[in-house]
Amino acid sequence: MTITIDRTKCNGCGACVDVCPVNAIKIEQKKAVVSEECVGCGACVNECPNEAIAFQK
Repeated sequence: MTITIDRTKCNGCGACVDVCPVNAIKIEQKKAVVSEECVGCGACVNECPNEAIAFQK
């Protein structure tokens, strides 16, 4: 599964960074950015308080 981040909803809180088991998410310019190391586990999708992260369809 691929993760996508809606940068208009992301407020850069870092909740996703804290729960990512493979450290595939960083905060850049106050927004979350997912790297190719993402394994698609969905931990960040469940943790994001702004629903800014989703599985890409």
